[in-house]
Amino acid sequence: MNRAMYSGVAGLKTHQTRMDVIGNNIANVNTVGYKSQSALFSELLYQNSSNASGPNPTTNIGGVNPKQVGLGVKMASISTNITLPGSAETTNNPFDIRITGDAFLIVNNGKDNMFTRDGSFKVDAAGNLVMSSNGYKVMGWQPDPDNPNEIKPDTVSALQIMSAANMTYPPEATTQAYVSGIVDAESPEVNSKDGKLMNLNFYDARGYSYTAKLAIKRVAGSNDTVNSYSCELVKVLDGTGKDVTAESGAMFKNTPVGLLDVKPTTLTAGYTMTQNGNSYEIDYKPDPTKDEHIVYTISDGAGGISAIKYPDGTNTNGTALTEEEAWKGVAEAFGYNDPEEFRKMSSTIETGKLANPATDDTTTYNVATQLATLITQSNLVNAADGVDANTFIFNGKNIDGCVIDFDKDGGAFKGLNGGTGATTILNFGTTGDAASFRNIEIDFSTLSNVGNEKVSTASATNGSLKNLGGGRMVGKMSGLSIGTEGKIYAAYDNGQTKLLGQIATARFANPSGLQKEGENLYTATQNSGEFDGIGVDVTSDGGKMTPGELEMSNVDLSGELTGMIVTQRGFQANSRIITVSDTMLEELINLKR
Repeated sequence: MNRAMYSGVAGLKTHQTRMDVIGNNIANVNTVGYKSQSALFSELLYQNSSNASGPNPTTNIGGVNPKQVGLGVKMASISTNITLPGSAETTNNPFDIRITGDAFLIVNNGKDNMFTRDGSFKVDAAGNLVMSSNGYKVMGWQPDPDNPNEIKPDTVSALQIMSAANMTYPPEATTQAYVSGIVDAESPEVNSKDGKLMNLNFYDARGYSYTAKLAIKRVAGSNDTVNSYSCELVKVLDGTGKDVTAESGAMFKNTPVGLLDVKPTTLTAGYTMTQNGNSYEIDYKPDPTKDEHIVYTISDGAGGISAIKYPDGTNTNGTALTEEEAWKGVAEAFGYNDPEEFRKMSSTIETGKLANPATDDTTTYNVATQLATLITQSNLVNAADGVDANTFIFNGKNIDGCVIDFDKDGGAFKGLNGGTGATTILNFGTTGDAASFRNIEIDFSTLSNVGNEKVSTASATNGSLKNLGGGRMVGKMSGLSIGTEGKIYAAYDNGQTKLLGQIATARFANPSGLQKEGENLYTATQNSGEFDGIGVDVTSDGGKMTPGELEMSNVDLSGELTGMIVTQRGFQANSRIITVSDTMLEELINLKR
């Protein structure tokens, strides 16, 4: 009787435990990442009344089975259905992650690494990616210091994706640009004095934006097989529109060009010019009836340009005029009302600082030296040619820029400055206010010289044809995204993206051997296998991460309700064992009466 009663007691205990497991499953039917459990029973012990015996050929008696009485039931195991995935729930929260496959997300409680299938994450005040429920930090891999565009799998560490360093993207100076489009020979712009203007927008090393204004003008070709155009630097403007050409030290290089329309210049009436060694002297009488005259001297050397006003023809007691007055007088001598226009005939650099065309080295030249050289190189027309001996033909000038050559047969780009090169450098200073600028290599290879209904479409763009070196301003973080492999990218408002890290996962030889710790967390056990501290890529076994979704519980509610009914009946039946055994004991005791 006692054996039956204790068997019933064991049955009640085990069925109660099974009911506890079922109740826990049902309670967690909506828990994110919960894995259902199942309880399995096994027999407890057996008491042998007699052992089994085999057949006896001597006595010709058959064998006898053992006689055993069971002593109840015990809980064999409570297993976790950890490999069955739960259904997906869409949350549209970019930090919610559903993981597929057999891997687990890795989190840290400040001391130990733990594992979970609950991917409901958020970013805390320190910028760390953490679990929403308890603030445990999500662990992963950091970008490779030697190659920030790649991940370096190493010992997992906290993913501080919104740190101060990640909130902005550093600026970068523009180092490359290109000019593309069509230069139409019949375009009024390229044939005008100002040329076809182009804006090259670029950045310095601090991320400030600037605009270099360039002008394309038609010039005389270097030979009969090319059409040539100059690309000249007009000025550089900052973001407010202020002219900062001088402060930035912007300069292409001093390049001689031939004028398309050869300009004959004759000394104005009242002016006479004589050559005196390396100098030219222009004598001018404002009033032909008086001896008062001005002598303008253009020296091919350090003397520069000067002017002295004499009261009479003795050339004594003269009064020196200013350099500005001297330029004005020389300009008027050659028929230019605007001294600046005449000055640009000899050089576009008005400060007197020119690049030596022979060496490309920047040196200090006297502007008058350039003018004297220009006059020397010009075509001096003699009286024997039937033209006024005081007539000069100015057929060239120096520009701050380059010459673009196009093949006359087809209009394809041929080269720069009479050669085959396709790029030139826009140089900047390196000290003071110019220290933040970087030289810009400009590519002209995609330009063409074809008809386009008299419209030139040439334009300048920062960055190379391969989208490199364009420069950028400081970028502010505008968004975050997580890829299917767990890589986290930040997007910035300057068009850049940055790899911030990768969420690592852990995989175990026996995931069912993990120990539940509550709060949707697991820890490794001796039977699950150890975590190596590095982890694996979730895609290594075909798994992936899906942002904006969560893995729900894998509890089968219909199966649990059915199991609850079966468990209730088992508990009920075992209770009857106790009550019947008690009745039988009562009958046994009543035999004495």
